[in-house]
Amino acid sequence: MRYVKPTLLFSALLLTYIPASFAQTQLSACLEQGKKEFAIRDYTHARTTFERCLKLDPQNVDTLLSLGGVALTQDNLDQARRYFHRAIGNMDRTSPYFSYTYSMLGDIAFKQNQPQTALTYYERSLGYNRANVNSLVGKAVIIENQGDQKTAAKLYETALAVEPLNVVARKRLIALEPVYFSDEEMLAALKQRYAALPDKKELSAADRELFNRIHSAEQRGGIEYLKSKYPVLPPDYVITLFKDTDFAREVLTVGGYNALQKQIGQDAVAVFQKMNVRTQDVFDLRDLKGNKIFLPDSTLTDSGFFVYNEALQGRKAYLLPSEDVPPTEADLAKVESLVADLGKSGYTEISRTELSLIRQKTNCTEDTLRQYMGLYVLPISKNDKRYFIPKGETTDPKKGVAYYYVARYWAQKNPNLKLPRNSLAEMYESFGYKVCSAVDGQLLE
Repeated sequence: MRYVKPTLLFSALLLTYIPASFAQTQLSACLEQGKKEFAIRDYTHARTTFERCLKLDPQNVDTLLSLGGVALTQDNLDQARRYFHRAIGNMDRTSPYFSYTYSMLGDIAFKQNQPQTALTYYERSLGYNRANVNSLVGKAVIIENQGDQKTAAKLYETALAVEPLNVVARKRLIALEPVYFSDEEMLAALKQRYAALPDKKELSAADRELFNRIHSAEQRGGIEYLKSKYPVLPPDYVITLFKDTDFAREVLTVGGYNALQKQIGQDAVAVFQKMNVRTQDVFDLRDLKGNKIFLPDSTLTDSGFFVYNEALQGRKAYLLPSEDVPPTEADLAKVESLVADLGKSGYTEISRTELSLIRQKTNCTEDTLRQYMGLYVLPISKNDKRYFIPKGETTDPKKGVAYYYVARYWAQKNPNLKLPRNSLAEMYESFGYKVCSAVDGQLLE
């Protein structure tokens, strides 16, 4: 066959086609190698491989998404965000990757504690694909944390309709059962736990409370706790719902719940005793808000369970009968506001020692000092108070007595302090008397 010399145009096309095809083959092979390395969790080599792929085509969306995925897996969040944004900038309008990429940007923002930004990304992702499970779950978690638990439950249900075995969605949906269950569903759940008679038709307030308590115990790991206490767990304590399916789930029966509460109460008593709480004080312990942690039947309240868990970690989160409830931040803010107002009204704060000095110098009781001599007592707790007296010389001599004596005490440390005059105290001193009677602490006339 006679050889035909290619035309100039054909030669040019051949020269451009072959390198382009070769480069694409190289890129495909590079991406395939990187994805294999990623699949076996060899992230260091996967990143190196994808970086080599990027040099072959700096605008390739697949490469940019792959690099973003590696960076996100390694918690290099800023780098991951940059790669995903670059990928979006190079996507065609019809690209199927928009939903995935915005979902990943949502995960990054969530990990960086930017929930509102994450929510915006998840919603943008769902705008491209309403069935994006990662975005549905991410949006649900944020909305749940913001307090809208019912809407979150609907989103988890939607995610499970797409991906029935999604662990996060199923776990969170179970946790929210007390919020979104209808009366019929809750009553059915109680019957499954042998906590309601089979023929019961209506859910009562007591039934709802019982379900909440049993459900809470399950969520706190009550089943595992019981199993750790019994060599062989009694069969009527725990039952398995949806047995022999992918959705199998163990729940407490009412008998198991009661046994659990009793066991935890007994264990808690022993733990508190090990923390040197006297036996006679154990059942009078309170949480840091002042609420008792034991019920009359010697089982723990919800806050008592928290206190018990803290005690297991060696942390004291309880109050002894003799201890005061610590003030909250709101209480402290209110106290500081009152202190500021007292300062503006001409009062100065004194210590307990200085109050004792005033009482010694005057013979006056605290009640007399408060009634006639301007002492202001600000209660902080049952056993903690702060004391204030009018500062300087006053038009009413009785109200200047306390400052007269305490200023002389301060002058021992600060000789430059200007000492006030007080006609009442000075008059009694000249006669060798004190302002109040030594008998009853009342003001002398």
